[in-house]
Amino acid sequence: MSRVGRVTETGIQHVVMGRVRRWLHLLREDLWTARADPLPPSVWLRWLPHGLLCLAAFGVTVGALPQLQDNAGIPFGWASLVALGQGGAVVLAMWRPIPAWWLSMTATVMGAIAVHGKLGGPADGFTWPWTAAGIIGHLLVLLLLALRVRTRVAAEALALTALATYALQGLWGGPDYQPTGVVAVALATVVVVLGIALRGRREARQELVEQTTLTTEERARRTLLEERSRIARELHDVVAHHMSVISIQAQVAPHLVENPSEELKENLAGIRQNALEALTELRRVLGVLRSEHPDSPDPVEPGTGTAPHTPQPTLDRLDALVENTRAAGLRVEVDVRGEPRALPPGLELSAYRIVQEALSNVLRHAPGAVAHVELRYTAYGLIVEVVNSPPTQAAAPSPGAGHGLLGMRERVGMLDGSMTAHPLPDGGYKVFAFLPTGDLKDGTV
Repeated sequence: MSRVGRVTETGIQHVVMGRVRRWLHLLREDLWTARADPLPPSVWLRWLPHGLLCLAAFGVTVGALPQLQDNAGIPFGWASLVALGQGGAVVLAMWRPIPAWWLSMTATVMGAIAVHGKLGGPADGFTWPWTAAGIIGHLLVLLLLALRVRTRVAAEALALTALATYALQGLWGGPDYQPTGVVAVALATVVVVLGIALRGRREARQELVEQTTLTTEERARRTLLEERSRIARELHDVVAHHMSVISIQAQVAPHLVENPSEELKENLAGIRQNALEALTELRRVLGVLRSEHPDSPDPVEPGTGTAPHTPQPTLDRLDALVENTRAAGLRVEVDVRGEPRALPPGLELSAYRIVQEALSNVLRHAPGAVAHVELRYTAYGLIVEVVNSPPTQAAAPSPGAGHGLLGMRERVGMLDGSMTAHPLPDGGYKVFAFLPTGDLKDGTV
């Protein structure tokens, strides 16, 4: 043989030996372990499956003992040890399926060895190497193992079961017995395939539940981000208006003072320039926010993808909102308490949106109800309260995405206020929000 041929043959041997070592390593990791893997309780029947398995284990033990002692003629001690091993393996498989499989295999091999010496004699015509009780016990163990371990591990356990059966019956054998190896291996294969299928179905159902949960969480997160983006777009309009006013005032201020100094002119010019730059950036951000939401109810200017800069509503437009709601068929009562005064634009915008969302929810979810809107001006802020009576008819399915209460809470939280929304004992609903002005101490918002 040439040197090249010897090198090639050596390389092939190394590859084969490497694969064999890896397979043996995986086999040791899969089947040479005593890790706990308890059988979960049934959802509806709780521990009934565990009780049935314990009853089956008792039946395997009681059935194996007379088969081994009376039919095979082996001593009571050996028969009891094998029977307890086969029955105990079923119980152990509920918590530790792999050690239970080893126990069942060990008990079966010990029983086969003990009976082998009796073949052709007192055990003439005895079923070997598997007894009827041993087959039942091992099938239960394989089923419990296949339900909870990976497919590869279940296949390895089945393969070693078939290998041990072949070694006992095919290679060792004995005179005058009824072979049970083919039946045992065939039933074991069916049981393992069934267990793998049930395990796959259970895992698919768990993945579906997890995916549904993730989808629900993602939908809630997306709803929150959409609502925050809508609030940001509205507040950008408010801030942009104030920056425009600052720019104009800075431009006009030098003309209101006789002989303004150069320093004053420079400072005012700097203020105006900074305001214009900030206004430009605000408009850019506002354009991005609006163009990213094509489904926004605001119209879009052609060619720019942005909505026109319409003024945001304040409490001055509350009467128009109430009239529109009444035109939609909802009875609305309005009560304003305290001395109305000008509030920060962001606060008035939030108050208007809270009333708007609350009335929209009444229209959708409480048809026929009467809504009562109350605004209370206090020294430290504004209290908004919307209460509706019980509905007089069933509400139609609502296609909403849950933006209403979420948007209210976001607006109130932005202003460091507080809010509650809950059903009333009579079947109505109440929304209460306190929006502070921020002037408790220093008069700032």
